[in-house]
Amino acid sequence: MFERFTKDARAVVKGAVEHAEGEGADSVDDGHMLLALLDREASRASFALASLGATRRRESIETALAEARRRGGLSQADTQALAELGIDVSEIVSRVEEAHGVGALAGGRKARRPGLGWTGHRPFTREAKDTLEKSLRIATARRDRHIGDEHILFALTVRPGPVGEVLADHGVTHESVERVLYGEGAA
Repeated sequence: MFERFTKDARAVVKGAVEHAEGEGADSVDDGHMLLALLDREASRASFALASLGATRRRESIETALAEARRRGGLSQADTQALAELGIDVSEIVSRVEEAHGVGALAGGRKARRPGLGWTGHRPFTREAKDTLEKSLRIATARRDRHIGDEHILFALTVRPGPVGEVLADHGVTHESVERVLYGEGAA
């Protein structure tokens, strides 16, 4: 599948790995791919994100992603559903962080020995792999021969979970991206 990726899509994947390395994560997730998309310039996805105002709201997006990680990857919808059952996720997060340190529920972090950087292969989470597979299905459905960074963006907008929720909260939905890239009557 990777051979069908355009230069821009490959740069997103590489950038996602760099974001994961930068924060010390032991795996690459959808949030890292979103951050890598926001890093891009002069690509179809960067055009869509800029047109929809996401690039100028990057700080807000990063904060929302960090909050979702802090909640152990729970989306706001998950948090609300648990609240309806009488479970206060904020309280649980506070207690866990009190006992184990800030960001303890963020998961995916490996302890490092002082002075030694952890380098090596960072696997993609199941969700991130699913997003890349979804980008292939989206490209195929559009009869596109290659998978571009816009297909990765489309995949992130339709997948359930915190990243799709963060995008939607910032005005980036499948429909809005399609409208920007393909016009009003796009199919």
